[in-house]
Amino acid sequence: MEYVLVIAVFVGLALLIFCREAYLAKKREKLFRASLYQNYGKIPGKEYSSERFGRMDSYFRRHMGEGQVDDITWNDLEMDDLFRRMDNTFSSTGEEYLYYTLRNTSGTMEELEHLEEIAEFFDREADCRVKVQLLMRRLGHTGKYSLYDYLDNLDYLGERSNRKHILCDLLFLPLAALIPFSMAYALLGMAVLMLYNIMGYFKEKGEIDPYLTSFDYVLRLTEVCRELVKIKAPACQEEWNRIRLHVEKMKSVRRGASLTLGGNRAGATGNPLDALMDYVKMVFHVDLIQFNRMLAGLRKSLGDVDELISCVGFVETAISVGHFRRSLENGWCVPEFTQDMGIALENGYHPLLGKPVKNSIETKGGVLLTGSNASGKSTFLKMAAVNAILAQTVHTCAADSYRAAFFTICSSMALRDDMGSGESYYIVEIKSLKRIVDLVGGGRRVLCFVDEVLRGTNTVERIAAASQILESLAGGNALCFAATHDIEMTYLLERFYENYHFEEEVAEDDIVFPYQLRKGRAVTRNAIRLLQMIGYDEEIIERASERAKGFVETGKWM
Repeated sequence: MEYVLVIAVFVGLALLIFCREAYLAKKREKLFRASLYQNYGKIPGKEYSSERFGRMDSYFRRHMGEGQVDDITWNDLEMDDLFRRMDNTFSSTGEEYLYYTLRNTSGTMEELEHLEEIAEFFDREADCRVKVQLLMRRLGHTGKYSLYDYLDNLDYLGERSNRKHILCDLLFLPLAALIPFSMAYALLGMAVLMLYNIMGYFKEKGEIDPYLTSFDYVLRLTEVCRELVKIKAPACQEEWNRIRLHVEKMKSVRRGASLTLGGNRAGATGNPLDALMDYVKMVFHVDLIQFNRMLAGLRKSLGDVDELISCVGFVETAISVGHFRRSLENGWCVPEFTQDMGIALENGYHPLLGKPVKNSIETKGGVLLTGSNASGKSTFLKMAAVNAILAQTVHTCAADSYRAAFFTICSSMALRDDMGSGESYYIVEIKSLKRIVDLVGGGRRVLCFVDEVLRGTNTVERIAAASQILESLAGGNALCFAATHDIEMTYLLERFYENYHFEEEVAEDDIVFPYQLRKGRAVTRNAIRLLQMIGYDEEIIERASERAKGFVETGKWM
């Protein structure tokens, strides 16, 4: 009787814990659902570990093609920061596909229109959007590495057998049959077998644990996909059909796996059933057995997994695009694409600036920017480049209007010495420019942005070489935006480039930069004035001014 009472107490405590955890899980789900409605259109506040962000390009690296944004341009334009600004995804699949999308400027008009259709649908249909986002949250993240990192290394596991695991599990049957005759020996035998299995479990699990994580994600992916296609979303019909096809082809991989590998882990959800399942896995090796069965099937289904990632990632990216648009308090537009070589940007601004100054430009040829230090040249170049990329990737621009052709977009702006290879700034710079010249020479329609051409060498050779490089990038199939401090360049290139400039407004003890683009070449300089304003000795200021004045008057340095 006492044993029954003790067992009843333990069962009661277990039920109490289960009910409490179920209540808390339901409460968390309700709060999260409410946040999806409340936070739509607000700037994301996601945090990324260095490992997680380091694998963000995994999908992109495996789907590279011509016309995509290269590493130099991506870093020049600080596109990692723009990605963070846009990222409202809840899964590794969504994150990696959004990153890929922002680097894939070679999409077609049909693809952009389809993205537009889905983004608009989920922007209108909040309930459908939230249903999808809840599923994406269930899908979650793979952890330190990308799913592709695991899948690429499946061959390292070799062929794996389940004979030992099944034999150990079968030994429980005779021990269970022994209970009516000798409970003590039966329980002792079970305890020894359980201990042996648990020790063996952790040894083998340590070898395949990263792959268990990836298989768990694949199963969650297929289960989420099966739920996704139940959501009535006419705009996603093409994706839903593809998902059904590839989920069906993976039926043999999924069979029997959901109870052992699928679903979220106990540590993530606090679900007591998941915790109980962890103990079952340790004793009976059900996840190891299923892992070995799945391994053979998954090796044959890598293409299906990639297709599911593409479909799910595309849908979650479209939701992020709608979220991004709502968060642009300074306005946005859908771009218009033409066959002309020119570009027309009205009231464009950089989406990472809190209080941007908007600028407009319309040109059918190259643009040469001049202006004093800190006047806004580099920011304007980045603004125009970023909007061109956004137009061709997410069909959205931070502007009142944008009209241009499809381009291969590249830049040479924020370069630095390459300490790893020992290359000087000048070598790094001419290599960066050479890749642009080669693109133009290869017949690609190129939109390029160059800041301070050949700043890494002396004035005479810089002006001579830079003017020839920029001349080669003028007209034909290239549209070049370049910035320079060398006023001489505005005269040498005035047949090929339209001159624009930024200028400052000088007050008694201050210099104000309105950051407004103006036609024509710059006529003011402020470098020496800035030295004075931050407290340099007056003697240095006077001598520098006299020397500059003398050079302007005589053409010689005194």
